[in-house]
Amino acid sequence: MTETTKTHVILLSCGSFNPITKGHIHMFEKARDYLHKTGRFIVIGGIISPVHDSYGKPGLVSSRHRLTMCQLAVQSSDWIRVDPWECYQDTWQTTCSVLEHHRDLMKRVTGCILSNVNSPSTTPVIGQPQNETRPIYQNSNNTSNKPTAIKLLGKVSESLGKICCVRPHIERFTFVDENANLGTAMRYEEIELRILLLCGSDLLESFCIPGLWNESDMEVIVGDFGIVVVPRDGTDTERIMNHSSILRKYKDNIIVVKDDMNHPMSVVSSTKSRLALQHGDGHVVDYLSQPVIDYILQSQLYINTSG
Repeated sequence: MTETTKTHVILLSCGSFNPITKGHIHMFEKARDYLHKTGRFIVIGGIISPVHDSYGKPGLVSSRHRLTMCQLAVQSSDWIRVDPWECYQDTWQTTCSVLEHHRDLMKRVTGCILSNVNSPSTTPVIGQPQNETRPIYQNSNNTSNKPTAIKLLGKVSESLGKICCVRPHIERFTFVDENANLGTAMRYEEIELRILLLCGSDLLESFCIPGLWNESDMEVIVGDFGIVVVPRDGTDTERIMNHSSILRKYKDNIIVVKDDMNHPMSVVSSTKSRLALQHGDGHVVDYLSQPVIDYILQSQLYINTSG
């Protein structure tokens, strides 16, 4: 497949990130590598969306801290970004509503900026159109070059912070190429861009718990968007999917990342990290990146809490 015919993907991960671990980042990287190996996808970005404070999970620290830790964890990444939209809402948002938010944002805006919690004064809040500047996909100064999807991909890859444009796989979105002639006749390049929910097999398994998920939400999440699942060691994802009628119905929309080699990051969890911090366990350096550990110690998080 050519670059233009491959499905361009943004991976979205929702969760507590309490705190964010090396395992969370590894999940993104493992999923991207696997999708690229299939030859059908190009991952152009990843979004981490921490849950709202009102989620009510015991021991959940303030979103102010969780957003900062997430930002520190991805500060060296050139493709994963942190999105604070969930945390900035009045109350807890469902996973379905978060996916729909990003899809709808694509419909409304091309050229919005993902907020950076470390520089809120200079980075516009997500969802605000940047009326004072030309959209990043349009440039009428150069009409000699043929528009290509590769140029757009390069533009997006340089800074995912300039794009949050996603839509379900059943639709296509036409981008104005950066070198298009906007005077008399605009030239277009069609690129299929899809948002996929990235999760571990524990979230997939939760779909099988009666009453935990709204069935209509599950239909949208799996049917309209799709899921990329990174299994934990020894998890039988086939068995999990067979226990849910909705998962069976949309089985083709569930991509299970297959890897013959077990990786130590697959067993890292936020719970283990909190316990290690409480007990002064030196293994915490295996679970969390050093900037996150430094922030936790500086802010005295998790040290005197249980769970």
